[in-house]
Amino acid sequence: MLPANTDRPVRRKPRVTSMHVFATLLVLGIVTGPYLADWVAASPSVRTGATVFTGIFVQATPFLVLGVLVSGGIAAFVSPAVLQKVVPRNETAAVGVSGLAGMALPGCECGAVPVSRRLKDQGVPTSAALAFLLSAPAINPVVLVSTAVAFPGEPGMVLARFLGSLFTALVMGWLWTRFGKARWITARLTDRGHDHGGSKWDTFRESARADLLQAGAFLVFGAAAAALLHLVIPDWVYEHLAGQLLLSILVMAVLAIILALCSEADAFVAASMSMLPLLPRLVFLVVGPAVDLKLMAMQAGSFGRGFVARFAPLTFVVAIVCGSVCGYLVLGAR
Repeated sequence: MLPANTDRPVRRKPRVTSMHVFATLLVLGIVTGPYLADWVAASPSVRTGATVFTGIFVQATPFLVLGVLVSGGIAAFVSPAVLQKVVPRNETAAVGVSGLAGMALPGCECGAVPVSRRLKDQGVPTSAALAFLLSAPAINPVVLVSTAVAFPGEPGMVLARFLGSLFTALVMGWLWTRFGKARWITARLTDRGHDHGGSKWDTFRESARADLLQAGAFLVFGAAAAALLHLVIPDWVYEHLAGQLLLSILVMAVLAIILALCSEADAFVAASMSMLPLLPRLVFLVVGPAVDLKLMAMQAGSFGRGFVARFAPLTFVVAIVCGSVCGYLVLGAR
């Protein structure tokens, strides 16, 4: 008698992915759309909130899509070795080059974390890798153009955001050069970032898809939060914050950490808070790409929790100071 065949293929259990969740929510939105429209139309306050949410989402989506396409292209076709070849051996100069490289190698916060870790493990000074980590999501062309569109007639916001974010990256890199310790980085390089294997086009497709779903979720959350702020917070609170510049700067900085928005879309959320002066909203834009809850979780996985415990609070303070100083010099107290 022949032995039983033991090479039968094992059936894998179906796995629910983010794409399945997105498709389900899309179908539910289509089915319940007419009922939601009637509910919104029946309430003036809800109608105002829906207008704010829709305005932010519609304006930000093209830049979000463009940003994830650029980020996916870099993940697939640009190796960290490109930056490694041009980084000077002098560590102070390397921080400057890596900080400015954020303009040439743009990417989302999600991609910048594993790329900066790979740069460090390939021999780039840690301070330079950290400068790139902070600059790439904040001063790339997509972010600057989206800021210009979100704040029409305010070119100073674009310049102030560029300078505040760049100096945040440079100052943190130079501080690491002076005070950083290698033993603070405890995690090993296990995160492959956006490398999904297969061809480069597969990597591009999967990277763009993953970034779009993740960043899109934060955009929806941020737009909903901005709409909610318009509805539940009375006008006198904003008037009080507008009259207390230091307090409004601190509140907006903390809000940037909590909302954890994608840098390609955060300018539209900041622009919707038109009752506040420009300076606190600028600090919101400088702090967000440098330190937020999402970034701290990713940095803990790539560099270790001890690193985050030291790096994140200091980055928060430096971002507030750099954003405030650059904003005051460019925009004034408004």
